[in-house]
Amino acid sequence: MAGAGTTYDVAIVGAGSAGLAAAKTARELGLSFVLVEASHRIGGRGYTEEFAPGIAFDLGCHWLHSASLNPYVAIADQYGFSYRKGTFPRALWLRDRWASDEDQASYAAYWARNHAAMVAAARVGSGLSIAEATERDHRWTPLFDYWISISTAADPDQVAVEGTVNYNDTDENWPVKEGFGALIARFGADLPVSLNCAVSTVDWGGREVALDTAKGRVRAKRAIVTVSTGVLGAGDIRFEPGLPNWKQAAIAALPLGTHNRIGLLFDRDVFDPEIPAGGGFMLPGEDPIGFGIRPFGQNYVVAYTGGRHAVWLERAGTAAAVDLAREKLAKVFGSGIAKHMTRHIVTAWAGDPWTKGSYSAVVPGQAHQRVEMARPLDDRLFFAGEATSNEFFATAHGAYISGVEAARAVAVSLGRA
Repeated sequence: MAGAGTTYDVAIVGAGSAGLAAAKTARELGLSFVLVEASHRIGGRGYTEEFAPGIAFDLGCHWLHSASLNPYVAIADQYGFSYRKGTFPRALWLRDRWASDEDQASYAAYWARNHAAMVAAARVGSGLSIAEATERDHRWTPLFDYWISISTAADPDQVAVEGTVNYNDTDENWPVKEGFGALIARFGADLPVSLNCAVSTVDWGGREVALDTAKGRVRAKRAIVTVSTGVLGAGDIRFEPGLPNWKQAAIAALPLGTHNRIGLLFDRDVFDPEIPAGGGFMLPGEDPIGFGIRPFGQNYVVAYTGGRHAVWLERAGTAAAVDLAREKLAKVFGSGIAKHMTRHIVTAWAGDPWTKGSYSAVVPGQAHQRVEMARPLDDRLFFAGEATSNEFFATAHGAYISGVEAARAVAVSLGRA
């Protein structure tokens, strides 16, 4: 590894959004740093593939959430990336028709009523799950539960009410045409990163922090750990001395859920011009599912799965996921569109060895643990990543902000800020 034998100001573990932001901030503050990444690429849970020439497909994060507060909007502008302002498409297919205005009003009222119930439960520190705080026997409950599984990557009984109400949501959700993963990669392209450099041990018991990696030992005065709670919870990195009980409790309270995406590419536009840009489908006797249809006018769709169903479908395999999405589309738009399908992409975040999931979902009664997850150890070992954000958890920009804050805290601890 370049710089072997050097003692850096800070070693940064993980080159996802948090690690890249921490490295850039460290550089701006004049700190020497080393950035190590276990996988073969940077970006972490932000990853874009080319579906077809000129068509980008995000396997991970895709939306500039809370855009007016999101630092990646300015970064997108800086690098010439394009995005569509607005928010998620919210059409609704019911049985054999698009929902009426009355249906939409009823659905909106259900959401408002249950969101208010969650806010009230969170305000008194009830320790309730989303399922316990909301209506369970209602026409809209299955669709509500589905969207909770998409937004939190877990099912309503697995997530604290604070798992949604603490999020700072401006309802500005702007998709990135060239891919959010590509944007994150572009942002970090000028940073020196040691790829394929998994960390096996972090020894923080001495005067320096020593990291044993796949490419040798690294020494630094401080370390910032940005890997997911999935990786930390699995024990893939050993800490010497072991992490204190309160930090282990925070990791356990913030497990990674699963949100996967199923992309189907067509050789032509198979949808009528008046078809909405996407939303939820409620078919008789079936679980709801959501689709994005013709993003940016391009000839593909993306289906979303979350929570236990996403885990089950991932284990069932790619063919099962493609069949599910294709069958749902056929029931709404006719079986003729299937012959025009030319390619698919199916994500599998639960099985990804470098993340072990999609994003953190706080378990009921443990909302305080995000603050604990962010708390440093002995002013020597610092933590960043979406799980440490109490305001923008489960997002790339939440991770970014946490990385900036961690690097600044390191500078203060070294007397350099």
